[in-house]
Amino acid sequence: QLQLVESGGGLVQPGGSLRLSCAASGFTLDYYAIGWFRQAPGKEREGVSCISTSGSSTNYADSVKGRFTISRDNAKNTVYLQMNSLKPEDTAVYYCAADSGHCSTDIDDYDYWGQGTQVTVSS
Repeated sequence: QLQLVESGGGLVQPGGSLRLSCAASGFTLDYYAIGWFRQAPGKEREGVSCISTSGSSTNYADSVKGRFTISRDNAKNTVYLQMNSLKPEDTAVYYCAADSGHCSTDIDDYDYWGQGTQVTVSS
């Protein structure tokens, strides 16, 4: 069974940090660009960050630049999203997704999706 599984979400105070993980099973992530998306209640799903197959290219939404860092460890078949200086507006369900091509802002381009992990930033 091909699937992505996110983990690492939780409740954190403003200014805190979390590291999300996206692990693949049933296939190797080596040949996929991986994107992180998030969806807050009542809002559309939005792109947060993406990393190319080799890890040499990354991009970030303006709202998270300088605070979030995406990375990948192909040996562990896992992609990470390090989130620092978290703000209440970062509260959302975070999803990872695999694109067999390159990083895309179009959600429909992604082949596999995880089930999501909740991130709540609140005091």
